[in-house]
Amino acid sequence: MSRRLARETALQVLFQLDMTKEILELKPVICKWAEEFAVPEGSIPFAQELVEGTLTHQEAIDELLEKYSEGWPVSRMANVDRNLLRLACYEILHREDIPGRVTLNEAIEIAKRYGSDESGKFINGILDKVVESVNKRDEKENGTLPGN
Repeated sequence: MSRRLARETALQVLFQLDMTKEILELKPVICKWAEEFAVPEGSIPFAQELVEGTLTHQEAIDELLEKYSEGWPVSRMANVDRNLLRLACYEILHREDIPGRVTLNEAIEIAKRYGSDESGKFINGILDKVVESVNKRDEKENGTLPGN
């Protein structure tokens, strides 16, 4: 549960940044939201990594989202959906210790809480393609066959 709270904290920070474009220092904002969500102290670094990693890789993540959203530009996505997709993509691509399907399921649950009625399906459709492409890439790099 503490990782979910950290993800929700990261989503709030990314949402705020996307709306205002005025966050000068991330750490105080992350700490404010972590306090709001009662995130355990040990999970705050995870929230911070998610925010900083998502922002660092945002351009590449947005390109990936454009590829898998099939004609639905990132700029037209709802703010919650867009930032949750960015966050989940960062985690899928850069946190090999967390299975992609776990991240996908967490994103769907968070989307149901903060997004529209259609957000869960929308998030699932795109992230499923991202997870599949990462799994295929990993299989190719490791020389394994699917299912082995």
